[in-house]
Parts: sequence; structure tokens; C-alpha cells
Amino acid sequence: MKEKFIENGIEYVRNGDYYIPNLTVPDDKVYNIGRYGRLHSIFVKENRPCIYSMKMLDGTWLAYLEEIDTTAKKMIDKLIKDMAVKQGITEELKAKDQMAWVGAMNNIRHSAEEFVLRDFVYLMEVRK
Repeated sequence: MKEKFIENGIEYVRNGDYYIPNLTVPDDKVYNIGRYGRLHSIFVKENRPCIYSMKMLDGTWLAYLEEIDTTAKKMIDKLIKDMAVKQGITEELKAKDQMAWVGAMNNIRHSAEEFVLRDFVYLMEVRK
């Protein structure tokens, strides 16, 4: 029996009487996965295990999560800016009435975050 062989692009290593896939994550890049990437990771593992397995096998799981996280952060920042302009929340309000400004910005942030979580992070159709 051979110690290892490659089939369909996957290396198999002998472990006793069995061959198991030699699956490793490349260590050459450090991925910055934040809150939204971790939330999406949990969601995909629980609800779409086939997608999770496929991305782990082809080595794109961490890059995928990093992309989801950075895209979600950019979407939230853009939504906050757009909503603040639309609601007329300016630096003048911040100088005049800080508590009103903080309250309005918190409401905007929570609304933007709720939208991104619902329509992007917890979306059933996983992006390729």
C-alpha cells in the first residue's frame, strides 16, 4: 500500500488501513475576519454545510469570510453616511445638541446594521 497519493487534486495519506484527505489551510496569509465574517461563518456552518465543506476543500473559506466582513463594514459605513445626510444630521447639530446627535447616530447605526445583517450576512444564497 502506498503512503500517499493524489486523486482529483486532493492528496490522501495512509493512516493505518485507511486513506484520509490531507487537508490543510495555507499558512502564508493572515486573514482579518471581524464580527460580520464570524457571524456569517456560524450561519453557513449551521444552515449550509455543503457550501462550508466545498469552500474548505478548495481552500477559499478564510478569503471568503474576509471578503464578507470587509464588504459588510463598507456597506454599513456607506449606509450610515447616506442616512445621516438624508435625515439632516450635521456637525452643526453635534455642536449644538450633542445628546440629540448621539441618539440620532445610534439609531442610524442600528438601522444600517440590521439591514446588513438581514440582507447580507444571514442571506440564504451564499455568494460564490
